[in-house]
Amino acid sequence: MSTFAPEFTAWPKTSRLFREITITEKLDGTNAGLHVSDDGQVVAQSRNRIITPDADNYGFARWAADHADELAHILGPGLHFGEWWGSGIQRRYGLTDRPAGRDRHEVDRRFSLFNVDRWYREDEVGESMRSRADQSLLVDAVDAVPVLYRGVFSEDAITKAMTDLRTGGSYAAPGFMTPEGICVYHSQSRTVYKVTLDNNDAGKWEAAA
Repeated sequence: MSTFAPEFTAWPKTSRLFREITITEKLDGTNAGLHVSDDGQVVAQSRNRIITPDADNYGFARWAADHADELAHILGPGLHFGEWWGSGIQRRYGLTDRPAGRDRHEVDRRFSLFNVDRWYREDEVGESMRSRADQSLLVDAVDAVPVLYRGVFSEDAITKAMTDLRTGGSYAAPGFMTPEGICVYHSQSRTVYKVTLDNNDAGKWEAAA
């Protein structure tokens, strides 16, 4: 009989719970991503596949192709994940088609990035994705998900964020009173958790209120 000689596998380091978290509004659209090359080429993807204007997902690839130069300038090289949301997608958030010139309409949809640190971080010349977006034609179409809390892990902060959403409505779309919930990013474990206002989490966060 041969000798059993398994490879050593270490138990992963345990993260500390009471470290910084970032709570953001969870948007109910469709998962999207943009690959931006060093020379400014832009390729879109959905949650499951690369998409193109001819094999699209709610028009995201067509929008990305139409605005590739602006998006490459705003975002810079890399892979950028976010939510594509608005008119005709999931909750819609009260957004509809809007006039775009004589006898034409433009679908009111937005791309909100998940990585808020990256969105606000300034480079060596003092620019950020946010500042470049604010000075572009996409100022109303590209942003980051709203930040509701940043600080040490706190159940009270999570409960407050959920209560504020339930009573005050969406931060991303003011006046829309049925938002989905929150995402909680834990900095040490680098993991994202979600808490929703629907029946899946009903009573769990409210019990702590």
